[in-house]
Order: sequence, then structure tokens, then C-alpha cells
Amino acid sequence: MILNFIHWNVNPEIFHIGGLSVRWYGLLFALGFYVGYLIMEKFFKKEGFPLPVLDKLAMYMIISTVIGARLGHCLFYESDYYLSNPIEILYIWHGGLASHGAAIGIIFALFLFSKTQKPDFWWVIDRIVIVTALAGLFIRTGNLMNSEIYGHATNLPWGFIFERDDKLLIPRHPTQIYEALCYLLISASLLGIYYKKDGKPQPGMIFGLFLIALFTVRFVLEFLKEAQVDFEKSMPLNMGQLLSIPFILAGILILVLSLKNKLGKNFNIESHQKL
Repeated sequence: MILNFIHWNVNPEIFHIGGLSVRWYGLLFALGFYVGYLIMEKFFKKEGFPLPVLDKLAMYMIISTVIGARLGHCLFYESDYYLSNPIEILYIWHGGLASHGAAIGIIFALFLFSKTQKPDFWWVIDRIVIVTALAGLFIRTGNLMNSEIYGHATNLPWGFIFERDDKLLIPRHPTQIYEALCYLLISASLLGIYYKKDGKPQPGMIFGLFLIALFTVRFVLEFLKEAQVDFEKSMPLNMGQLLSIPFILAGILILVLSLKNKLGKNFNIESHQKL
């Protein structure tokens, strides 16, 4: 069946009351955290970990994601502007979040969390990345509702004409959907590995697989996307691809070390019941 392209003209705002605006992106962003919390709650219950620690972990995740994503965008994509106008780094309502910055922020926060709350770093991160990949599904759906981060022109029948943002009004790859579906598949696959290992995967294995799979998807799909900032147009690889390469290499290294049992033993929850 020929779709004859899809005209996309969704209002990014759901409703507003006075000066308060509720937008699809914000709702989906929050929903990603909520669903992730519910899944992590199942992990905690399955493995006998005290739930109050999960609430602390959730706060670490929310704060590190927002700060990391914002700083990532400001420093990686528009450093000249934001270094000249540093106060505007705080204006997150103006838009501008970068997933690579969020990844760095999350890893750093989980390292601090493991030091202060005492669960093993690998135990925490091997489970967090399962829900992090799923959160990517919600975030990219939010990008679709905002008519942003779309792809190059295409003649494929499922091309989207983004009427609200694209002045050329030509069908383009809906790369937000491509990426969202890939993240859903990654999350489901990692979850399957977790349960296949009965909740006891080799330390670092799921994290390594996550880094390889997610950032390989990001690297490949960037070839289909329009440049996010002007300086990328003259680059053989854009900023998103350059930032993905270190994560992929780190994932390979972590996976190899994990399979060789070089990242420690499975976390013994019974020795930390006092938490």
C-alpha cells in the first residue's frame, strides 16, 4: 500500500493554563522516568534490595540526566554561544539537550551513588541501562511531537512532511521513529538477557552490550539526519557520530572484561541488608 507520505502537523503543546504550558515532550520525558522506576522496582523486589534506596537512585538519575544533557548540548553543539552567555545554560525551557551528555552525567552520578549508598557500581548500571534504553523511546517520541531531529529528504512512502518546522515541506526520514523503535528493541533484548540469567548477569555485561548497541544505532542513523547545527554540515562525521565512537569502544572493552570475569563477582545483596 502506498501511503503517499505523511503530513505531520501535531501541536507540541497539549494545553496551557495561563502561563503554564504542558507539552508532549515534557510529558513523555517524565513518563520515561516513571516507567523506568516501575521496572527498577521489579528488579529491586526480585533481588531483595531495599526499596528506599531506589527513591534515592531515582533522584540521582533525574538530576544527572537533566544536568548532563543540558551541559552536553551547550558544550558539544553551541559552546561559543553558551560560553559567551553562560547564564542561558540554565534556560532549559528554551530547549537543547544532548543524549551523549546525559550518558556521561548518568555514569558519573551512578559512580557517586555506588560510593555513598554502597550497592556495587556494576550491579546498579547493568540494570539502569535497561530502563535508560527504554527512556530513549519516550524521548525520541517527544522529538517527533516537537517536529525536530528529523532526517534527510526521502521518496519512501512513509516519509514525513514536518509542516510545523520544515520550510521546504518535503518528505523526510522520520528518524525519531527509527531511533525510538531501535531503543525499544535494545531495551527488550537487554531485559531478556537479564531474565535469562535469572537476574544475575556477569557484572558489566549488560552495560557493555548497551553501549555497543545503542551508540552503534546512534552512529548509523546520524547518516540519515539533518545537521543539528551549522558547523556539522562540513564534517564527514557529525558531532553525534564522533561522540558515539568512544562509547562504542568503551562498550567493547567492558564486554570483553566482563566475559573474562575481570569486573568482579555478582553483588551479594545479603551483605548490604543494613541499607
